[in-house]
Amino acid sequence: MLNPNIIIEKMMENDAFSKWLNIELVDIKKGYCRLKMHVTKEMTNGFFIAHGGICYSLADSALAFSSNSHGYKAVSVETSISHTRKVMINDILTAETKELSKTNKTALYSIIISNQNNQRVAFFKGTVYISDKTWH
Repeated sequence: MLNPNIIIEKMMENDAFSKWLNIELVDIKKGYCRLKMHVTKEMTNGFFIAHGGICYSLADSALAFSSNSHGYKAVSVETSISHTRKVMINDILTAETKELSKTNKTALYSIIISNQNNQRVAFFKGTVYISDKTWH
């Protein structure tokens, strides 16, 4: 089984969306991931705050990386997000995952998104389906 760093390198090779958002991998372990992203003007909506999809996209990438870190290919089947604080231009967002439950076929993750002041700006929950295909 490949180590989590190699798996994420392989995933990032083809992950045009995470690259486009300039998502940075901070830490990866089996079942765990921490990502960072800088909010730019292009990510804002008509209220001059970050579009809700920005936090969602960061959390979705964290879900993908943490759930695949065990070595089996996993895809999301259900996700949800709650936004608790507005996100502004130049904010630095961090997404940190916690694996809540894992079986041979499914896993449940909680992802907290915080800003540079360590204020929690969103809470994301994701369920993944784990296939029997391995990363190699």
